[in-house]
Amino acid sequence: MSTPTTASLSNAGNIRLSWWNRLAYGCGDTACNIVCGMINALLTLFYTDYVGIPIATVGLVMLLSRVFDGTSDVIMGIIVNKTKSKWGKSRPWLLWMAIPYVLCAIAMFTVPQTSATLQFWYIFVTYNLCTTVCYTAINVPYGTLSTMMTRSSHERDMLSIVRMAMAPVGRLIAVTFTMPVVKLFGDTQSAWVKAMMMWCVIAFIMLIICFINCKERVQIVAEEHKEKVPFGKAIKALLSNQYFWATLILWAITCIHQTLIGTVTPYYCKYIFGNDEWMYSVLYMSETITLIVGALICPMLLKRFGKRDLCLAGCVLAVISQAAFLLNPNSFVWMLVITIIRALGMAPITSVLFGMMGDVVEYGQWKTHIRQESLVFAGGSLGFKLGVGLTSAIISALLSVSGYISSATGGAVQPETAKTMIMHIYEYGTLLIWVIAVIVLVLYKLDKIYPKIMQELGERESRGEM
Repeated sequence: MSTPTTASLSNAGNIRLSWWNRLAYGCGDTACNIVCGMINALLTLFYTDYVGIPIATVGLVMLLSRVFDGTSDVIMGIIVNKTKSKWGKSRPWLLWMAIPYVLCAIAMFTVPQTSATLQFWYIFVTYNLCTTVCYTAINVPYGTLSTMMTRSSHERDMLSIVRMAMAPVGRLIAVTFTMPVVKLFGDTQSAWVKAMMMWCVIAFIMLIICFINCKERVQIVAEEHKEKVPFGKAIKALLSNQYFWATLILWAITCIHQTLIGTVTPYYCKYIFGNDEWMYSVLYMSETITLIVGALICPMLLKRFGKRDLCLAGCVLAVISQAAFLLNPNSFVWMLVITIIRALGMAPITSVLFGMMGDVVEYGQWKTHIRQESLVFAGGSLGFKLGVGLTSAIISALLSVSGYISSATGGAVQPETAKTMIMHIYEYGTLLIWVIAVIVLVLYKLDKIYPKIMQELGERESRGEM
């Protein structure tokens, strides 16, 4: 006879997902990161050094775009919750938005050589179509999909680990190989467009693989018969979930790191080390490969340490390694060593974060009797995009204040103030965000009470309650 907990948790509560399901799910984040890697890491460099747009203009676009991002994720979370199709709630959005997403991504790089005003509006519209609209309409449902495939915390952890092992592959494809491909095609704006078209074909195929092979299995009978929750009450329940805030901050930190390192490192290599041919690609590839290896090791370490303790130890290592970089910031070899060590520390949090967010969904239901998969991941996505956008805007503003000179040929001689600013952003900005991550994880206690939460939820659902 089944225990109340086992019997009452949804029909997908104990289903073990196949490795093909996990790999197909990971393809979704590979696809997203092929495009987002270009946006987060190289788009600012493209705008300033290949189109000749002033750095202040780029920063303004990034800053203003956050106004729209502040609402798009929540709206998409509500839309996902209301979606009804033969494929489920979350899954169909991967199919519906695949083509618009890649077309908008290509459009960002086809900036016309026209007046400064028209260029501003062009990059503002195309940037927001890609990130605020299309990316949101894919990423929020994609994150929610993991909680609809299974309720097993272990299986969600495995989905998160595989997802984050494969996500860097997308960035590796786009970011590491973009500059060599651009150089091969003539080192012009049209070369960037051709490179982006190549990456978008790969992204589209991977989104379709994810859609075909990731089915929604979770059905909670008590939720189906429950009264509709007013929007205001749902938002209040979400905002009262302290672990939602914790995971939102942690997700934002991982994305801020990607944006900060991805944006500043090309400038660092070009203007501090005097090399824009291969140094950046080596650094980016080294970090990416280390993150992938670290993610693959995480399942073994999780059995011994648990999510929170493993992530905390990793973030402490990231802080120590970044602090050590200050000892010799003018050495490429030392930067390479620090990059690898720091990536080892980052691997746990990037690998299991989305498994932690699945636990947050269960905690929210336990605390408020309201289940909020789509809003939890929508809020997390909001944190991601606010982190990315504000980071890009702040970096652009700091470079502008320091006297950075934009040039369509990329051959401008930068003043010492700009070079010093590039170094300080890389040194101290990166150190600060990982210190914040350590503080958040010290306060994170959900792992300790999670077994009790699931037991009580099982008992409730066996009685037809949320």
